[in-house]
Amino acid sequence: MKYSFIRRLAAELVGTAFLLMAVVGSGIMAERLSGGNVSLALLENTIATGAALIALILTFGPISGGHFNPAVTLADATQKGLPWREALGYIAAQCAGAFLGVYAAHIMFGQRVLQISENARNGLPQLFSEFIASFGLLAVIWGCSRAQKSAVPFAVGAYITAAYWFTASTSFANPAVTVARSFTNTFAGIRPADAPGFIAMQFVGALAATLLFRWLVPSLPERASQLLAADADPESASDAAYIMK
Repeated sequence: MKYSFIRRLAAELVGTAFLLMAVVGSGIMAERLSGGNVSLALLENTIATGAALIALILTFGPISGGHFNPAVTLADATQKGLPWREALGYIAAQCAGAFLGVYAAHIMFGQRVLQISENARNGLPQLFSEFIASFGLLAVIWGCSRAQKSAVPFAVGAYITAAYWFTASTSFANPAVTVARSFTNTFAGIRPADAPGFIAMQFVGALAATLLFRWLVPSLPERASQLLAADADPESASDAAYIMK
């Protein structure tokens, strides 16, 4: 079944909103319940985010591809999996959904809706971590989508869960998520001043992984061009478009 552009935009908006509710909401809950144990709070935040991501990709992936991430959308567009005019709509929907998700999390936990983060995340190690996190995310998407398409949601969720812990930045790996998290002064936040560097590294990492897999798998651009038809048909699944955080 071919889904209309409006339905696909709605899926990206709602899916991204729930992703941010999971990231921010679980961060608030974890901070409240962990008794000041930051390691335990991060573990709780990680599990909730990874689990939610798998569920959201499985739910919305057959409709829109389950990008929830401008870096994934742009990588897909460079391989002709999504027309550029539609990619811009996807990104707008993802950003809008990300902010809605943050605001919804604040309301659920009795927080002030409008906030600015004071959580510093800067320096070369953090920036390099975001490059690694985004490179790895796109590598998982491109690699798994070639041979094990049905495993992509689980692979992405598992990767993000792991990357929370093996990257110094806790693996934002998503420009829309990064911008929205700069407007929550909670466990998951990032200062607005630190967000641009994260976003730049996320796009660079995504592009590097896409170029690598275009070389590793020469037929990848041709297969990506079939993405929209595959996304619209749950029987065939998506070739490249599933993601996160």
